[in-house]
Amino acid sequence: MGKFHSIREVRDVKTLVSDDAKLYTDMPAFAVKEQKGGIYKEISHEQLKKDVDALGTKLLDLGLKDAKIAIIGANSYQWVVAYLATITGTGVAVPLDKELKKEEVHNLVKTAECSVVFYGEEYSDYFDDLNIEHKFRIDAYQNKDNMEKDNHIYGLIKDGYRLLEKGNKEFIETTIDDEKMALILFTSGTTGVPKGVMLSHKNICHVVKGTSKIFKINKGERSLSVLPIHHTFESIIGILVVLYQGGNIAFCEGLKYVLKNMQEAQASIIVGVPLIVESIYSKIWKEAEKTGKDKLLKKAIKMNKFLMALGIDKREKIFSSIRKKFGGNFKYVISGAASINPNVLRGFIDLGFGVTQGYGLTETAPLVAGVPDFENIYKKAGSCGPAIPGTEIKIADKDNEGIGEILVKGDNVMLGYYNMPEETAEVLKDGWFHTGDLGFLDKEGWLYITGRKKNVIVTKTGKNIYPEEIEVLVNDNKYIEDSMIYGLKEEDGEEYYVAIQIKPDYEALKEDKGDLSDEDIYKIFKSWIDEINDKLAVYKRIKKVQIRKEDFIRTTTKKIKRNANI
Repeated sequence: MGKFHSIREVRDVKTLVSDDAKLYTDMPAFAVKEQKGGIYKEISHEQLKKDVDALGTKLLDLGLKDAKIAIIGANSYQWVVAYLATITGTGVAVPLDKELKKEEVHNLVKTAECSVVFYGEEYSDYFDDLNIEHKFRIDAYQNKDNMEKDNHIYGLIKDGYRLLEKGNKEFIETTIDDEKMALILFTSGTTGVPKGVMLSHKNICHVVKGTSKIFKINKGERSLSVLPIHHTFESIIGILVVLYQGGNIAFCEGLKYVLKNMQEAQASIIVGVPLIVESIYSKIWKEAEKTGKDKLLKKAIKMNKFLMALGIDKREKIFSSIRKKFGGNFKYVISGAASINPNVLRGFIDLGFGVTQGYGLTETAPLVAGVPDFENIYKKAGSCGPAIPGTEIKIADKDNEGIGEILVKGDNVMLGYYNMPEETAEVLKDGWFHTGDLGFLDKEGWLYITGRKKNVIVTKTGKNIYPEEIEVLVNDNKYIEDSMIYGLKEEDGEEYYVAIQIKPDYEALKEDKGDLSDEDIYKIFKSWIDEINDKLAVYKRIKKVQIRKEDFIRTTTKKIKRNANI
């Protein structure tokens, strides 16, 4: 492995924010809008620290030391200030998924024993009949009219500034216990008894430092915040890692505005999940085909590969027209949450963009492994890279192909599940976290994910079928938006066989093939599945094909909820 990037030591997030304010004082930390469709305006690292200190001071003045504080709303500067003020001296932050229904939010708030909530305007009625002592408003935009309303976060911040002027230093002088719980994050299971992952500053900072050792962001570089901010991948990798390295973040106004916001913000980095990354890649080629420039683009890629083999890098010039569509500065994609299609990954690199991907879970804050930016990912496009510095990976209960459950050890591993000692003991054994994911390590220690343990289809003869492996093959078709492989029982109820649901790209089909009947569409994909089956072992072959008109039921990070779609 190449040489790691040098980093500064940081033990807790309070120190991270404080150091950033000294190191990058007047440099932007965030780019925000005052209204939808407006222009981006910058907020400095120094201003961020001042706002966090003011809010934290006011929260302590309200007697909220050690309170559990829920935060729900769109990605925004105000969300970040509430989050940071909570974990850097007030209490425990409980970020909530903004896609949840009212009853689900109530369940999580009660489970985490929250006494305070920061909420976006659209959630104001969520808490009317919930016994919460303090309810404060946050907004997606820096709209000054909204800031004057009662119980708004900026009212608290103003009060905090007054308290600071009078010499109140309680929050500023708070010392952080880096091993104490700072976050409760709910993984899934929003009905019944949900699991709340407890993370400490030690967990968070281990990942911030480990990520920064393998991926360098230049001072002043801007990323576009696209993923839901309550998720660890966005809040820790997409926000804290960027701030720690002197970068800054612009907030995206929604998935359909990604290209527009990239242009407006002049962002150079996007942190996403495979579905978003693959969608951007698909749009590049669709645009080229529409304008008749696809053949020219293929020639440019061929020329670029020839030059790169000679050690000549002219990608920025060769693909300048594509860069302009993203604002001119776009140069790097960071993908996580699931494995990206290797063909898409290589395709982005061929177009002159850097791409890296990682693997992790909420329970590991979240990063476990990642591809360093100084390594050649092109040759190992199917891998999530080696373990980040200070983290160990081992494979348990390997099968004949070396595939087994992925176990993780390191300072990124959670404290446990909140108030759930038995469930914690099931996954934390002898210092190792049992992920429930399946994979293998190659000779260089690079990790490859093959699927989820619970998704494996086991035949009567004991053969293992990994759905994700087949889905990669199936999805390598321009007319397929996504697919899901699953097991169905034979009529006798004993043996499982492989079935698939396909969500076509109806727009692409219509453009290329005109109006098609349901039967025509089925025949197109049945023929494609027959081709795939010829490449698969007999026991892995797909026997039932179902075409979906509606998208799959998904998580907020765009993963398919398998059981919910069967």
